[in-house]
Amino acid sequence: MSEPASAPIAPVDIHNRRLIDNVHPADWVNPTPASRYNMVVIGAGTAGLVIAAGAAGLGAKVALIERGLMGGDCLNAGCVPSKALLRSARAAAEVRRAAQLGVGVPPPGPQADFAAIMERMRRVRAELSARDSAARLRSLGVDVFIGEGRLCAPDRAEVAGQTLRFSRAAIATGTRAAAPPIPGLAQAGFLTNETVFSLTAMPARLVVIGAGPAGCELAQAFARFGARVSILEMAPGILPQEDRDAAAIVRESMRRDGVEIHEGIAIVAVDRDAGAKRIRFEHAGRAAQIEADQILLAAGRTPVVDGLGLEAAGVQYDRRTGIKVNDRLQTTNRRIYAAGDVALPYRFTHAADASARIVIRNALFAGRQRASSLIIPWCTYTEPEIAHVGAYESQARGPGAVQTFIEPLADVDRAVIDDERAGLVKVHVRAGTDRIVGATIVAAHAGELISELTLAMTNGIGLSRIAAAIHPYPTQAEAIGKIADAYNRTRLTPRVGRWLRRWLEWTR
Repeated sequence: MSEPASAPIAPVDIHNRRLIDNVHPADWVNPTPASRYNMVVIGAGTAGLVIAAGAAGLGAKVALIERGLMGGDCLNAGCVPSKALLRSARAAAEVRRAAQLGVGVPPPGPQADFAAIMERMRRVRAELSARDSAARLRSLGVDVFIGEGRLCAPDRAEVAGQTLRFSRAAIATGTRAAAPPIPGLAQAGFLTNETVFSLTAMPARLVVIGAGPAGCELAQAFARFGARVSILEMAPGILPQEDRDAAAIVRESMRRDGVEIHEGIAIVAVDRDAGAKRIRFEHAGRAAQIEADQILLAAGRTPVVDGLGLEAAGVQYDRRTGIKVNDRLQTTNRRIYAAGDVALPYRFTHAADASARIVIRNALFAGRQRASSLIIPWCTYTEPEIAHVGAYESQARGPGAVQTFIEPLADVDRAVIDDERAGLVKVHVRAGTDRIVGATIVAAHAGELISELTLAMTNGIGLSRIAAAIHPYPTQAEAIGKIADAYNRTRLTPRVGRWLRRWLEWTR
């Protein structure tokens, strides 16, 4: 679920009015509840929308409850607005690099019009909001209820004074930005993903707390727009969950864009001084401070579980990790399931979508699909992007458990042609086999490239069969073909080599 409708979407312009008309229409009239529903869904983010639309399309009687903005974080405060900003940031970077490609740029060079950039983001978001709108879900046969929804019994929910009885229910309320307990932070004020996209004027100085995917993406974007950007990260490096070689490439790219990165630090306090926000921190025992016009929090997420009546329904949860589910996404109440960020360790839109499909099968059709069987890729949309699927080399059990193949993008013709040499493809296979157990790609379009390896892992396709596939030339995907060829060369053992030489000598 989104934040309550009382949290305003700003500024009030034609695009945001269109957005609200779609995802939280002021004149919406809740329907009269059915006597009983096959499925009641609480939360209309990605997971909730997929469950509701999918179940209704299969003939189920479905109710969907949302207190805030339909579309959830992805549409309103996550994937859609952030990627719109990243597209503008990439354009600004391309103009600055034009001279390297022999294209002149008239003085004074590229100038980012932040107001226009944000206006474009709002226009794109409003356009896409029609897909997640209350009217569209209603047209699909879903009873859409806008209001505060909660469970009031093991088989009942209530919203806006009405009671909904159900055979099955699904909780898909998502997460919200976590605020670390830093002295003075609340008093100084800060932005989160839920408010940063309401900016109309670019802060001259921006401090980003947290160097995870969202923090790195937005830090690089604002730096490319011309802001002075600093990142503060407690871990010893940015993107601490990613492959270290991959993260190092992104770190260098961000540094070239002007992002000042402080790693392995501890934030002591935040205060205000003459209108500026001052962040005091320590690094290696030394005190330091940075002044900012705005602080952006990107230091993790917390599941939305409060006010849902989970106790009344017998649903166990943890305030840090979310709703407790088994491998079939069933909660401690056998009637109720959970999907998406509120229940999964993988907090991605596509993971929410996949988990929603599991809920439909298991809750309504006695399926036995397991969440642990999902092979989930992900991507951080910095430049270059980092995409990953499966295990990291460090997660392999025992020495020599995997064999790793690496292809630098500097050895791939298309990357050289495009002047995008900073990157790599790294694939791990089970030792002694061609079975792929994990892969990391750093490239301009790593999020597109990772799908080939995800498909291979999902369907048990090894590197030897990938080597038999023809990759068009010149493309950066050729790097994957080169990895597969490298694996095939390892099969040419000394014994096989001797036999081949003898055969060729005999047939000469």
